[in-house]
Amino acid sequence: SFSSFGRTEVIDNTLNPDFVRKYILDYFFEEKQNLRFDLLSVSRLQSRPSFFPFIFYFSSFLSSLQDFLGQMFCTLGEIVGSPASRLEKPLGGIPGKKCGTIILTAEELSNCRDSGTMQFCANKLDKKDFFVLLVILSCIGNHDFIGDFTTSYRELARGQSQFNVYEVINTKKKMKKKKYVNSGTVTLLSFSVESEFTFLDYIKGGTQINFTVAIDFTASNGNPSQSTSLHYMNPYQLNAYAMALKAVGEIIQDYDSDKMFPALGFGAKLPPDWRVSHEFPLNGNIENPYCNGIEGILEAYHQSLKTVQLYGPTNFAPVVNHVARYAAAVQDGSQYFVLLIITDGVISDMAQTKEAIVNGAKLPMSIIIVGVGQAEFDAMVELDGDDIRISSRGKLAERDIVQFVPFRDYMDRTGNHVLSMARLAKDVLAEIPDQFISYMKSRGIKPNPAPPPYTPPGHTHHHTQI
Repeated sequence: SFSSFGRTEVIDNTLNPDFVRKYILDYFFEEKQNLRFDLLSVSRLQSRPSFFPFIFYFSSFLSSLQDFLGQMFCTLGEIVGSPASRLEKPLGGIPGKKCGTIILTAEELSNCRDSGTMQFCANKLDKKDFFVLLVILSCIGNHDFIGDFTTSYRELARGQSQFNVYEVINTKKKMKKKKYVNSGTVTLLSFSVESEFTFLDYIKGGTQINFTVAIDFTASNGNPSQSTSLHYMNPYQLNAYAMALKAVGEIIQDYDSDKMFPALGFGAKLPPDWRVSHEFPLNGNIENPYCNGIEGILEAYHQSLKTVQLYGPTNFAPVVNHVARYAAAVQDGSQYFVLLIITDGVISDMAQTKEAIVNGAKLPMSIIIVGVGQAEFDAMVELDGDDIRISSRGKLAERDIVQFVPFRDYMDRTGNHVLSMARLAKDVLAEIPDQFISYMKSRGIKPNPAPPPYTPPGHTHHHTQI
């Protein structure tokens, strides 16, 4: 089944149609929003068959139409995560035939982003036992009312001037006293306006999200060769580790241009000397721990299970510090780091991990922890910091950067793993944009302007806007 979302206008007699009709979609960073675009040719009697409407869908259903010229699949995240939110992909769907390309651009619709900061002073107000100034808008509770005045953005934008000295009027007093003039004056001292930037402003300006995964290889997971193990490789079904990785990774990868991701393991003994490591590359390459895409991480994970010995303890601090080192080197807003830790057990280095998180809160990074299996995860809830901000050695974390969820809470009762993964990703990723913005705002980092759209030489600008 599929859901048709929209159809463009028809363009006559051109092999390079420029569709100008725009479509408004709700965008959610934490969800995988699949889109499909179909290109059709429409023929008229006694006319040339040269009309090219696009139809796009939220699904992956292949139409069997005689006038089908090609199609393209992507996610909304791929479009907004591309440089300047401009995605160019080849059309396919017809074996052995080049169907051309489709160019998609996205822009964010929003209400006014301006945030005003103003300062007032008052003069010769009516005498009261005490008063608090200044209540803007309407509600002043049970306090003694002195008076009010109104103004506008246009007036305030003039700044300090004779136009921004306001008489405070108490209407009841004015009605009772003929000689009443006012209850004092309020003067605007300063007024400034700043734009509030959004997550997509930074992404469009080129900020990359770097994704790192760290997988728990402690012995409490069970022998990977046995079906009771959390690391068991069922040929017909992903295990909980792979599902969590795929659920989160397939969304974040849209915001990383090279799709190369560091993948680490912790809590295992490594050949040849069988020493315990809490920060080893899944691909076995210390110099280059990067894996090609989410499938590359899964492949490296499977290979690691065949070569390492599950051991312990469950230490998080080394992998947190690993990502923090990279984040510390790039604090200009061009990159943001997301670490996904997937674990089955009770944390062993709580004090060190708290310290690592408090230090990491100063850096452009966020941490997602997914607990798999049936263990008690009380300590993870403490790391999450939603209720009580995490602290170490008397220092509070500058901001909340940790999100923890137990995977078992997201398992669909009917066994629908696709639904389970979607629910998991939605919850663990929902806080990332706000954490991202909190870092940028705290450091006064503004997004780079988006680069101008690229137009090939001799080609008018053809695109479908979403």
